[in-house]
Order: sequence, then structure tokens, then C-alpha cells
Amino acid sequence: MTEVMNNIEYQSASELVRLIKSGAVSSVALTEHYIDRIEQFDGDINAVVVRTFDAARRAAKQADDALAEGRDLGPLHGLPMTIKESYVLESTPTTWGLEAFRENHATADGLAVARFKGAGAHFLGKTNVPVDLADFQSYNPIYGTTGNPFDVGRTPGGSSGGSAAALAAGFSGLEAGSDIGGSIRNPAHFCGVYGHKPTYGIVPMQGHELVPGLAQGDLAVCGPLARSAEDLKLALSIMAGPTARQGSGWQLALPQAKHQRLEDFKVVIWATDDVAPVASIVAERALDLGARLEAAGVTVSYTARPNFDPEAAHQNYRTLLNAAMTAGMDRAQVARLMERVAHLDPLDQSDDAINTRAAVLPHREWLRANHRREAIRAAWDQFFGDWDVVVCPQMASTAFTHDHRPFGQRRLITDGLDQPYFDQLFWAGLAINAYLPSTVFPTGLAENGLPVGLQAIGGPFQDYLTIEFARLVEGLMGGFVPPPSLSGS
Repeated sequence: MTEVMNNIEYQSASELVRLIKSGAVSSVALTEHYIDRIEQFDGDINAVVVRTFDAARRAAKQADDALAEGRDLGPLHGLPMTIKESYVLESTPTTWGLEAFRENHATADGLAVARFKGAGAHFLGKTNVPVDLADFQSYNPIYGTTGNPFDVGRTPGGSSGGSAAALAAGFSGLEAGSDIGGSIRNPAHFCGVYGHKPTYGIVPMQGHELVPGLAQGDLAVCGPLARSAEDLKLALSIMAGPTARQGSGWQLALPQAKHQRLEDFKVVIWATDDVAPVASIVAERALDLGARLEAAGVTVSYTARPNFDPEAAHQNYRTLLNAAMTAGMDRAQVARLMERVAHLDPLDQSDDAINTRAAVLPHREWLRANHRREAIRAAWDQFFGDWDVVVCPQMASTAFTHDHRPFGQRRLITDGLDQPYFDQLFWAGLAINAYLPSTVFPTGLAENGLPVGLQAIGGPFQDYLTIEFARLVEGLMGGFVPPPSLSGS
């Protein structure tokens, strides 16, 4: 047992479940191991901000008892995991980092949590988020600031920053986040783990909410984070599928990956773009992967692109994103924004101007933006008739230092180039605006010791294809690498 427990915290969820079911390790022992690590190392990182250790211990014992009785609880039998604070977990607060919701305690599990429990997992707690899930950093007045396990002075990303940090630090076997602006994928990139943004609509948002019963909004999705691509596929198979109401009329049948060999893929490398230039280390990593793919016999293009203007597509995404993010504003807030819009220069394309206009977008203008999006989606459909995946950056740089100034004062310095903070959304928006699946995978550490991830974007409903590509790429680029200060602890 002692030998099995050595560095067991960094095993994949699939391997951990195999060890539990084989009797090589008990769920109780694994759960206690994760609890010990959280208590020992999470002080500076501050990833697991809501802790349900007693409930986890009870569930772990039940899992071991079931195994002794010959009962299999499912594909995650006995697995201890954590989940993003924005999900609904019985007897815990769901605040989204908002002070007004500090006492918003759940009386029952939400749908996503129930599905994970139904598959045999149990929960050690919930992980940190930014205020209203709206930042590339994860800090709020309720739980404080989460640091990156590779350098606590830097962000782990957001809004699923605590999720990625918990995985990278070895605090959890599996995680789930949400993504409307890269919120699964930028933390995965910053923390060197895997993250999958599903095709829009295949994973219900029910159970990821502040107020129950709201209709699913535009753009946003729920999806898994993990330390292996194999775990992403397993978790997605558990999370995806219709709600009870939808299930009375339709079922989800995601196609399996059409390629099982890397050399059968046709891959486009989109290493950088004038709309949102990236740091040289990020672009070079994408080009390096392209060269390795070519050497492995993969068909690779560095110039093929879908037939739309990237800058216009980005502005379309920003319009729809800000409309979605400000949907909860009250009348007084809208009135103040309308007054600001009246004084804006019509040619002003600054972050502030774009956000202000989108926040008071009339419905007819939203419909027009949606029509423009449909043309973008059609261009992607045509493109994926010839290509399997697009590999491109997820963010412009490796994890940056904490910056808690007002949004308008923040800047992104990339290889000496000063860019607006939210220009980074370009890379996230390529997949989000068109409702496409995207898988972020690690490619190793940069010279500064920080992880570098890339994303693989695929055609609609080709979720298992982008995940399989990420799995196969591990043989070329390596997979998850633990933070040196925490590995072997």
C-alpha cells in the first residue's frame, strides 16, 4: 500500500478508479491522502475554498463497503474530486464570489453534481472563482485570492482557476468548470492541465447557477478539467446528455473519434494573429508541434483558415459575450449605461466602448449579431469538411502576475507589446462564438518554469475527436507535469 500511495495524487482519475476497484488502494485511504495534501499545501494556493471533508470520508467508506459487497458504483467508483464553486453542491454555498450570495446554501445537489455522484464519485469541496465568474484571475471578497501552483504570485486563470489549481497541486482526482470566455481553457493552459469546452448545448447548465430555474443563456457551457485527456472523455460522458425535460424527446449520440492514429489527422496550425498577437514562447510551441506532427506523418497546414474576417468575428463574439454577461443588470444600471452610450464616439472601438454598447444591445441588434454568427458557423462547417482540428493558442502568454486593479487599468504586456487586457478573448472566442468544441492540452514548461498549453478546435459535436487528438499529442509533447515544489511531497 505504501508503494502504491507514492505520488498517487497525480495519477489520472481513470487510474485512481482502477486502483480502487482492484483493491490496490481504498477510497478511504485516497480520500485521506487528498485531505492531508489540501491541509498541508493549500494555505498559499487557496484553491479548495469550501471543504466537505467529513461528507467525503463518509462517502469513501460507503464506496469501500460497496466494493466489499461486490457492488460497482460506476465509472468513478470511490473517486474523491472537487468542483468549481459555481456548481450546486448540497449543504454548501454557491456564491460566484458575490458578497450578496454569501449565505446562498444549497439544500440539494444540482444536476452536474448528481451525475458525478451517480457515477460513484464524492466531493472533497469546491474551488475558487472570480467575482461573477468574470475574470482571467480567481479572487473575490468571500474567499480571497487563488495562486498558481507553479508560482503563487501568478494567476491560475479564471474563472475555473481554483479547479485547475487543485488539479495541478494534487488536491483532487477530477474537476469540472464552465466556459464563456475561456474559463475552462485558460486555467488549464496556465496550470498545465487538460480542459475541454464542449459543443454548446450538449452539457446542461442546470446545476451550475446562482438562482435555480433560469433558462440556459447564450455561449456558456459546462465541461471537465483533468490531468489526462482520457479523463476528459470519461467526465464528458458523465456530464453530457439531456435534462429530464429534454430526455422525453431526444437523446445525445456524440460520434466517437473518427481517427485513432495521429497520422490520420489533418491539422491546421494557427500560431498567432495580428488581431491578438501572442508571446513568442506560445507561437513557437504551436509551430514546434506542427513540425513534430509533420515528422510523424500528419498532414499539416500553416496557412489554411476558415473563410471569415477574424477581426470582424472577434467583434461579433464580443458583442454577444457582453450581452450575455450583462443580462442580469437592473433598470438603473441599464439607464446609466444608456447615458454613457449616448456620449460615445461611434468610431470608438476600445474595450470600454464595446462593452458599454453591448450591455444595452436591443434585441433586434442581438438578432443581427446572431445572424452574423450563423455565417461564421457556416464558414467553419465548410472548413472542417477539409480539416480535422485547428491547433492555436488559448491565451497570449503564460500565467501573469496578480493584477487586481480595475479592468480599465489592466494591460497585457506580451514580448514588449502593450495590449488591452481583454484582447486575449480572441483565442477563446474562436470556438465559443461558433459553438465549437475545444480541448486544451499541455505542451510542457517554458523557460520561466510556467506551463504552456494549446487548444485543439474541432467541428460541431466532434468533442471526442479533439479529446483524442489531445491524447495522442501527449506522445509528442508530453502530458501533465506536476509543479516542482509539490511533486514528490
